[in-house]
Amino acid sequence: MSEGSQRNSPAFGQVVIGPPGSGKTTYCHSMRDFMGRIGRQVTVVNLDPANETIPYPCAVDIAELVTLPDVMENLRLGPNGGLIYCMEYLEANLDWLQEKLAAFRGHYYLFDCPGQVELYTHHDALKNVFAQLVKWNFRLAAVHLVDSHYCTDPGKFISVLCTSLSAMLHVELPHVNILSKMDLIEQYGKLAFNLDYYTEVLDLSYLVDHLASDPFFRNYRRLNEKLVEVIEDYSLVSFVPLNVQDKESMRRVMQAVDKANGYSFGEQEHRSLEALMSAAVGADFHFSSTLAVQEKYVQCEDKAVEEEVMGL
Repeated sequence: MSEGSQRNSPAFGQVVIGPPGSGKTTYCHSMRDFMGRIGRQVTVVNLDPANETIPYPCAVDIAELVTLPDVMENLRLGPNGGLIYCMEYLEANLDWLQEKLAAFRGHYYLFDCPGQVELYTHHDALKNVFAQLVKWNFRLAAVHLVDSHYCTDPGKFISVLCTSLSAMLHVELPHVNILSKMDLIEQYGKLAFNLDYYTEVLDLSYLVDHLASDPFFRNYRRLNEKLVEVIEDYSLVSFVPLNVQDKESMRRVMQAVDKANGYSFGEQEHRSLEALMSAAVGADFHFSSTLAVQEKYVQCEDKAVEEEVMGL
């Protein structure tokens, strides 16, 4: 391929967003390793100025441009205001980002973004950065990570749905919502409904009824009904479950994102993926689908009940 045609060819990637502690950096690390094993050249870009411990080889780091501790110290801002300033500073220095990314032309990009919800729901700095990347012929998908423990609390899950919907509408990119840390879900407590109820965001009236059984939430039933009504009217939010320790789970997420950003892998990559997945058969963690996760969850729950009965 000539240099000119390579320059004009689209670059594919993911912008990894979500609240703090949802596993964005771990996701970037694991997805980089997974894609590397099937032959995909991956460049990880750290856009989080507060991320001081990066577990993956970082090709482009915003710390070379601006850091949160420096902004907080010099401008006497708090962490939230400091992060917003850093993103506005990045937006004002997009030529720096363009120059850094140009060194990795032809690679697949993972953008590890800050964990401040406001940046994805109503502030424009990161949205404008993403829009500029699109103008530079980047085919991006937003990967929005949410900790799966929110499924155990109906009130928090409604909040997560509202946040996810707001981010989808604000960021204006093809979007994949992820329920992360699925390997830990049985530690968070009992789910009120089957797991597919949460991943597919089925009839939310059941969730409102469940909330109404709590005396505190009973007073806010009408508010919850209106929030649920907004979510269902848009009918946009659904989730893909993810356990980064399981290759099959990683494959499903990768394919969902590839479908969203239009990436199409070649024959060699397809063969490498088949070889990798065949080697994964028989591994300790093997969630082949949402149903497999649900079965594991139910089995753990049934075992706990059985042990409780035996103890009586």
